[in-house]
Amino acid sequence: MADIEEPKFNSLAERIAALNQQKNFTSPPSTKRPPPPPPPGAGKPPANVSAPKLNDVVSSQSPVLPARPQKQNPPSLPRRTNTSESAVKPPPSLPRRDAPPPLPNRKNSAQQSPALPARRPSAQPLHSRRGSNSSEVSHVSTLSNLSLNPVSSRTSTTSTETQHTRRVLAPALDQAKLPPLPPSRKEREAQEARVAAEKEATEVIKAPLLTSRSAPAVPQSRPGQLPKLPSRPNNQPAHSQIDENPSVAPRRLPPPPSAYVRPATTFESTRRPDPPGPRPGPRPSHEAPPPVPISSRPTFSQIDTVVERKTASCLLCRDFSGPDNVAAQYPSHSLPRHDPVGYLANVLCGPFPSATDKARAIFTWCHHNIAYNVEEFFGKCIKGRSVEETIFHGKAVCQGYAEVYQAIAQRAGLQCVVVGGHGKGYSYKPPKNGEPLPPRDPSGHAWNAVCIDNGEWKLLDACWGAGSVGDQKYHKQFKPQMFCLSNDLFGLKHFPKDDQYFFRSDGRILTWEEYIIGPTKGEKADFYGTDEGISEFTFSPAEKHIPVYSGEVVRFQFSKICEHWIPERHGKGKSYLLLMKIHGMDGRKEDLVPLETDGFWWWTDISARDLGAPGQTIFLYGLTTLNNRDARGVTKEEYYQTKNSGGYSMSWAIYGKWELV
Repeated sequence: MADIEEPKFNSLAERIAALNQQKNFTSPPSTKRPPPPPPPGAGKPPANVSAPKLNDVVSSQSPVLPARPQKQNPPSLPRRTNTSESAVKPPPSLPRRDAPPPLPNRKNSAQQSPALPARRPSAQPLHSRRGSNSSEVSHVSTLSNLSLNPVSSRTSTTSTETQHTRRVLAPALDQAKLPPLPPSRKEREAQEARVAAEKEATEVIKAPLLTSRSAPAVPQSRPGQLPKLPSRPNNQPAHSQIDENPSVAPRRLPPPPSAYVRPATTFESTRRPDPPGPRPGPRPSHEAPPPVPISSRPTFSQIDTVVERKTASCLLCRDFSGPDNVAAQYPSHSLPRHDPVGYLANVLCGPFPSATDKARAIFTWCHHNIAYNVEEFFGKCIKGRSVEETIFHGKAVCQGYAEVYQAIAQRAGLQCVVVGGHGKGYSYKPPKNGEPLPPRDPSGHAWNAVCIDNGEWKLLDACWGAGSVGDQKYHKQFKPQMFCLSNDLFGLKHFPKDDQYFFRSDGRILTWEEYIIGPTKGEKADFYGTDEGISEFTFSPAEKHIPVYSGEVVRFQFSKICEHWIPERHGKGKSYLLLMKIHGMDGRKEDLVPLETDGFWWWTDISARDLGAPGQTIFLYGLTTLNNRDARGVTKEEYYQTKNSGGYSMSWAIYGKWELV
């Protein structure tokens, strides 16, 4: 079938005219501008064809265009050579394309649109309306949509809405019914200030509690008047609840409160005299407490029993006179040559059911019968001996003491071990400020750990408890604190090689650095042993060097070894008067300053400038004799009275020493 040649057009106008002549095409009314005229020199259309104007309205029927030629079926694809003949199938023929349906004829645009249904009148009359062409909204829509929560804002009443639902206008708003605005910040602050002022004016101030035994009766105050505060004692320090202007006084620390000290008669000594001044009146009858039944009051014997029970748990003030007396009755030369260990275990520990008393008896026996072998120690020729040989030889070093103690204790049925480690003994020199710490070396000393009452493991040093070494000589001196010290204080001078033998109350394992440095920051002050019950662990200041030009007041303070320790019972008698020897400002005037005491603490405050000049040494003395008589029990007033009387003589013992820098 030969192809039908499509007509060719020389201009756009000719093509538009040809399209208008087709029966199935109706040109829509054009709203665009006509195309620009063809450029000059272009071909003119044929004479029998006229280009209609685009803006004319077509009233007659459009000319019919000839039918479009139908397209032929696409040629079949060439046969592939690499596929089998059965697999190649010709593509299915496409269905014949039908001509599109004719478009409906465009109706005349002059026909009028159908009329809209009549608008229903509003059920609510409006006072005034504005024109629909106005751009402003009506007075109803000026109200906030958020305040009235309407369905939709109302605009002009002449708006052409196509909704079929009836729209009801919101009622007129009454401005007088609006909720009141919340108060502002200034109004809230003013209201709170007024309430606070009214509360303060009507509040009743309560009187502070007094420290006396019974509070005075407070009279009822009349409305409008504040109650009077009760009078305070004259000599008691005032503890005001509100101190607006505290006075800055020199640093003077009060001594820590003393614990219970067992007096001769409990009630008379522990009761303090009433302070001077007006005594508080009796309570009203309706407020008086009920009387205490006499049958429930403890007797003096019951009180003594409780006191002894408390002191029995404290090894520092426990009465070990029984074990100590037994230990002194069996010198080493009286022991049998056969099984001396078993014999000592029987005679020393048999009389006592308490494990603590058994351990103390062995400790005291070592002091009486074994001396430190200074010849072998300084000659560096220490010989190893058995326990029996050490007992009869009567000399040993720390290892020999520990082995003898362990052998007797184990034969007596006590759990006991030898603990090896480092001790801050004769050859130990603490590092000075700025010096490196010595390397870790927990060796050179030995002591014991024994299980006493209540399954408690107790650390003790029988070697240091028997005496001390000085000037390459052995000084025999019984030191019971090496048996009575707590494990925490014992560990300040003993570092075990095995960590399981610290036995601290808090369970901590100290490091080597903590052990070497100790609780003080610098070099420790020199403390000389004393039997007067003064604890070296409460010395203050603990550092050896005291700066002179620090501008501070130095507090010198010491305490007893135990709150239960009584010098008349546990010591050699009444305590000595403690004195601080100083050199005055710039070291030009020496003086002895007595310390205050409350029975447990001794203290005094001295300005650093009054201690002396840098390079000088100050001491802590204990007044031993005054005018050739024993100075035990001499008070501060008696000392000053004797000193001011003229000629006097005195002597003292040195307890501590510091250096001024």
